Amino acid sequence: MQAALGAGSPAYRSKQLYEAVYKQRAEGLDQISTLSKAVRQQLASTHRYGLPTVQTRFDSSDGTQRYLLKLDDGKTVETVLMPEGERYTFCISSQVGCPVNCKFCLTALMGLERNLSAGEIVGQILHIARLNGLETSIDRLNIVMMGQGEPLLNLDNVIKATRLLLDPDGVGFSPRRVTVSTSGILPKMLELAKEKVRPKLAISLNASTEEQRQEIMPITRKYHLKDLMDVCRRYPLRSWEKLTFEYVLLRGVNDSDEDAKRVVKLISRIDCKVNLIALNPGPGIAYSTPDPERVISFQEIIRRAVPCFIRRPRGLDVFAACGQLKRMELTQLS
Repeated sequence: MQAALGAGSPAYRSKQLYEAVYKQRAEGLDQISTLSKAVRQQLASTHRYGLPTVQTRFDSSDGTQRYLLKLDDGKTVETVLMPEGERYTFCISSQVGCPVNCKFCLTALMGLERNLSAGEIVGQILHIARLNGLETSIDRLNIVMMGQGEPLLNLDNVIKATRLLLDPDGVGFSPRRVTVSTSGILPKMLELAKEKVRPKLAISLNASTEEQRQEIMPITRKYHLKDLMDVCRRYPLRSWEKLTFEYVLLRGVNDSDEDAKRVVKLISRIDCKVNLIALNPGPGIAYSTPDPERVISFQEIIRRAVPCFIRRPRGLDVFAACGQLKRMELTQLS
């Protein structure tokens, strides 16, 4: 903020600008009444305010909203808002596209275009929250960085964004309300563990053996399953925290009772929970969704050892569900 205002500007001006953007959530420079008109004009001449704009909004029959947001350079990224009773979850993106080639995920088909800045990450929440009249400091809002991208491959900006989100003088979220998901980038997991201010961590497991994981998540060829589980066992959890393992079930590939028993062995001695996701299908994905009975059988085996939940798909009809974010337009949805 000081850099934006210039070296000669008093320090309190930086605080005024910071609080106006992140705490008071001004829609533009013209709304920052704590700054003089001259200062606002100077800022406007050298800086863009930077919030994304809504290019397209898709509304699901279940209340989920998928937003295609346009960034300053014309690129687009997706954000999903999922209401559930009085609670809301923001699923936000950390990259435009994704470099991790998971074979069951539509986003992987895009490849990586670029990283998002910290401001672009936070801006998704500020903009969509304001459009829906939501106060970002209240407990009924959650954030999951599970949209487009592998967050740990943009770790510097993800950490900067997390500090803004958790700062009481910034956006004001509780650390219990912010989760980042990774496919298992081991060096970056170790870096994240050292951060004083960090989100909760979720790991996309999705397989019970090394061979399975290499087939559906080629990243395992570099970061092996055995090593991933070792890092998970050593990950420094806070007193209130559990690791989350996400497991996408693919019919006939990783959804057998034997798979479930192997998963239990993998996650033993880890304070964790498991979220099961029956594959959300899409064009270009070679796998299919298991029957509900198979999902329940898998859950029953896992929950004998650790808490295990079936994540109900949200926004399937508008391609807003987990693994479906690929900037689908209306012509592709019909």
